[in-house]
Amino acid sequence: MKRLAFLCILILTNTTLFSQNPEKLMKDILSPYHFKNHTAIIDSLEISYIKEGSGKTTLLFVHGLSSNADAWYKNIETLKQTYTCIALDLPGYGKSSKPKADYTPSYFADHLNKFIEKLDLNQVVLVGHSMGGQASVKLAVNYPEAIEKLILVAPAGLEQFSEINAGILKGFFTPEVIKNTTDQQIEKNYALNFYVQPKEAFKMINDRKQITLASDFNAHCQAIVKSISGMLDDPVNEDLSKITQPTLVIFGDKDMLIPNRYLNPGLTVKSVANSTSGKIKQVKLAFVEDAGHFVQFEKPLEVNQLIQQFVDFKQ
Repeated sequence: MKRLAFLCILILTNTTLFSQNPEKLMKDILSPYHFKNHTAIIDSLEISYIKEGSGKTTLLFVHGLSSNADAWYKNIETLKQTYTCIALDLPGYGKSSKPKADYTPSYFADHLNKFIEKLDLNQVVLVGHSMGGQASVKLAVNYPEAIEKLILVAPAGLEQFSEINAGILKGFFTPEVIKNTTDQQIEKNYALNFYVQPKEAFKMINDRKQITLASDFNAHCQAIVKSISGMLDDPVNEDLSKITQPTLVIFGDKDMLIPNRYLNPGLTVKSVANSTSGKIKQVKLAFVEDAGHFVQFEKPLEVNQLIQQFVDFKQ
């Protein structure tokens, strides 16, 4: 069962070596984001987000499993010079509220649509990574009028799992497993996301080790577990052909998490990516050399160039 820790899905877990602090939430313990935080109230939930730049086109960034808005700071640093850049913490993650919810990709898509409406965003290009990519597909199909273009960065939900393998994944990841992960395993889990781990990843790793102290950490663990089940129960493979927006799909060619090396050993990242792109009507597929699953953080220059070329291209 130890092998199942090496998943295609981004799992960044924590440890419970210290007692939780009833007076501090994750938003109080997480180190400051690289850009100023804002808060929007949506369905009584506090949704934390960062906003930089003032361009006519808005890039809306959606993070992956167990991540947060700050995961996009290397991209926003450059792209804010041309576009309005917004990255939010999904419900259950980062500095946002952590409600009792289903945490399916469709649930996140609904909240993303409400977020777009709340902030009255126009000319939106949706950029989703991993779990955020799967949610972005759901938004593109369920709310096609909300966005003009779609960018999927190492999106989850593309490879198929048998009912047995899906059950294994669901059974392995419980709130207790998430909470009891050691610091050493956290570091190993992060390393799996990169071909060469950048030194800047230390901040994310340290944050993951510290948030176990938060009073809402248990709710966050529940969100992670439900998100894993949600991705398995709410797939997007059949939705790909329904995408009407021009779409860019980006993968690192050394992605070690997609596909799952143990449950789908016959697949490669290129076979998954090619199969995906073949189902989308207006699509461009790009591979970034010597980059892993967290490609936008490991190779921001290359990813930023791909984003800018795609956004500025007139269909």
